[in-house]
Amino acid sequence: MERLNMDRIRDLIYRLRAGESERRISRDTGIARRTVHKYYQWAQEQGYLDLATPLPDVLTLVEDLGDPPHPPRQDSSLEPHEAVVKELLDQGCQMTVIYARLCSNYGYTGSYSSVRRYVHRIQPAEPQVTVRVTTAPGEEVQVDFGSVGPLYDPRTKSMRQAYVFVATLSYSRHQYAELVFDQKIPTWIALHRHAFASWGGVPQRVVPDNLRAAISKAALYDAVPSKAYARMALHYGFLISPTRPHTPQHKGKVENGVRYVKSNFMAGQTFADIDMANQRLQVWVRETAGRRIHGTTREQPLARFERMERDALLPLPETPFELCEVRLAKVHTDCHIQVQNARYSVPYQHVGQKVEVYLYEKTVQIFYDQQLVATHTKAEHEGLTCSDMEHYPPKLREYLLQPRSYCRSKAQQIGPYTTQVVDQLLSDRPMDRLRPVQGILKLADSVGPVRLDAACQRALYYGDIRYRAIKQILNAALDREPLPDTQPDPSVSEHIFARAVSEFFAPQIEQEVG
Repeated sequence: MERLNMDRIRDLIYRLRAGESERRISRDTGIARRTVHKYYQWAQEQGYLDLATPLPDVLTLVEDLGDPPHPPRQDSSLEPHEAVVKELLDQGCQMTVIYARLCSNYGYTGSYSSVRRYVHRIQPAEPQVTVRVTTAPGEEVQVDFGSVGPLYDPRTKSMRQAYVFVATLSYSRHQYAELVFDQKIPTWIALHRHAFASWGGVPQRVVPDNLRAAISKAALYDAVPSKAYARMALHYGFLISPTRPHTPQHKGKVENGVRYVKSNFMAGQTFADIDMANQRLQVWVRETAGRRIHGTTREQPLARFERMERDALLPLPETPFELCEVRLAKVHTDCHIQVQNARYSVPYQHVGQKVEVYLYEKTVQIFYDQQLVATHTKAEHEGLTCSDMEHYPPKLREYLLQPRSYCRSKAQQIGPYTTQVVDQLLSDRPMDRLRPVQGILKLADSVGPVRLDAACQRALYYGDIRYRAIKQILNAALDREPLPDTQPDPSVSEHIFARAVSEFFAPQIEQEVG
C-alpha cells in the first residue's frame, strides 16, 4: 500500500467516517481510487471507522502503520566482496582503484557502474550544509561584475562587449549598479568611488570576487590584493575580504543582484548607447529595484537602507581616492619608462632596474624600493614624453641643457672674439654647429676665458674657427703669441704658418753645421 502523508491519511479517515464515497474522495483529493480503497480496508480493520471511536492522532497512525515498506532491491554482484570494498574504502582508495583491484585480484566481472552504486549505498555521501550569514547595518558590501552583451560606445563609435558592476549592501540589499566596457583596475577603483558617493558612506568590509583588479594573487588563506586596491582600502578605511576561489555561494547576495539586473533591467531592452543605458539604470536602481519588496528581508531595500544602514556607514574622507593603478616598469637606457604608451624619465642611477609606477588621475609617481624617485604630470594623451633634465648624467645633462641662446649668453661672458666665433658657427648652413660650439665653450673650463678668447681671436684672424683649430692653438700656446700687423691674403690663409720656418728647422741646421 502506498504510504501517504499522515495528515492526508487522517483527512481520508475523517471523510470515510463522514460517509463520503471512495469515488468522491478520489476526485476531491487526487488520491488514486485503488489507494483510497486500500486505506478504507485498513481503517476498517483498525476500527477507525466506528464513530464511537475517537479520530486517531498522528502519533497513533504512525504506530499503527509501522515502518514504511522498502522498495524491492536486487542483490548486488559486489555482495561477496563487501569486506574487501569496505577495507579499501577505509584505506582511502578511490572507486576506480577499488574496481581495478577487484578485477585483478578477485576476478570481478561486473561493471564499474555497479561498483559506484554499491559504494554510494554502503557509504552515502554526507549532505552539504550551508550557513546563512547575517550582517549588521553598514558592515558589508558584496561587489561583482556580470556580462550583459554588446552596447554602443559613442567614443569609439562601435559596438563593444559591456559589463554591469553591481555592489549590494548585505544588510539592506540596496544596490549601486553601473555599465562599463572593461574590468581593469582604473575602472574598478572608479566604480567603488561612485558607489560610496551614491550611498554617502563606506561599509566596513568589501567582499570582492577574485578578479585581477581586486586580487593579484588568489588563495584560500593568503590572498594578496592589488596594490592600488589595497591603498584605496586604507584611504577609505574598509577591509578587503575576498571570497574563496570557486565559491560563488559565499557572495550570493551580489550574485543574485547581478542576475536581477540582467533579467529585470537589461532583458528585452535596447539603448542608444552606454551613456543612455547608465542614466536609465540609475533611475531603475532607486525607483524600481530600491522600492520592491525583497524576498528575504520582506522590506523595500531603499527604505531599509535609509532607515537603518545609511547612518551606520563609515564617513567619506575629505578627498576622494585618486590612485588609478600600480604597474611595474623597467627603466631603459634613455632614462625613461613607458607606461600606457607614454614615457616618463627616471634618475639615471636606476637604468636597467624595475620600478613601481603609481598612476593617479593627474600625476604619476615612480618608486624604487619604496622610495619616491620621480614625479611627473600625467601625459594628456598617448605618445608624449615627460622628461626632467636632472634625471640625466651630468655630462649628458650639460649637452641637453645648452641650447643656442644659452651658448650665445655664455660666449658673451667669455669675450667678444668668442662671441664672434659662436655667432658665425650657429649661423652656418646647412650643418648644425651646436655640438662644436658646446665643445669650444667647454675649453674655458680647462684654460680659462682669457686664453679661450685669445685663441678665438687668432682663429678669426686666420679664418679657421673650427673646434679642432682652436684646440690646436691652445695646445701649442699660440694664443700667447702676438698677431701679425697685416691681414694675410685670404686665398692663401690656409697655408700660412703661425711661426717662421726657421723656428722649426733651426736646431737641425745647427747640428748639420756643427
